[in-house]
Amino acid sequence: MTTEITTTSTRPGRNIWRWRVVDIVVASVLGVASGVIFAAWNIGYAGPSNALSALLPGLQGLTAAPWLFAGVLGGLVIRKVGAAFYVEVLAALVSVLLAAQWGPDVLISGVLQGLGAELVFAAFLYRRFGVVVATLAGAAAALLEVPHELIVYYPGFDTWFNIVFTVSLVVAGAIAGVLAWLLARGLAATGVLRRFSSGNERTVDV
Repeated sequence: MTTEITTTSTRPGRNIWRWRVVDIVVASVLGVASGVIFAAWNIGYAGPSNALSALLPGLQGLTAAPWLFAGVLGGLVIRKVGAAFYVEVLAALVSVLLAAQWGPDVLISGVLQGLGAELVFAAFLYRRFGVVVATLAGAAAALLEVPHELIVYYPGFDTWFNIVFTVSLVVAGAIAGVLAWLLARGLAATGVLRRFSSGNERTVDV
């Protein structure tokens, strides 16, 4: 059976702690661009959220996917310690500045989501960046956000709502992780990431 396996760059001397100027620039571009998407979804999410909530209270957690991809994308592209956290928090900040009806509280979400994604990349020692890791990173970003959402935005709801919302939010995070992985691969295919490990992967048939 033929299976496509993606190999990542593990060249000697790759320093996961040292950020180059190009790392900072590209991470910042990703953060700002993601923040614009966040801001657009801040305005457009209400319709889908209300429809899902009417179908099953708590299911509106699925609409969080567009807010959960940025940190995963940053980690997949930059592949340095802190990249996922930086990109997610910057995106949250841009979202606040452009259009966030929830105000500075969005920054708390950015911190929690960025930390969740970062912890998964750290667990794999910043050496694995496949679709499974991306999915786990997105799910972790959502999982750390769950308590904040339930305490600040859904206080007093019953246990069933909390369970449905938690599962929905984590599923949204997993979806966001897969989308971030696809986006990172798409960017790599264009050649714009040729100065990064993420832009120099190769595939082999086994």
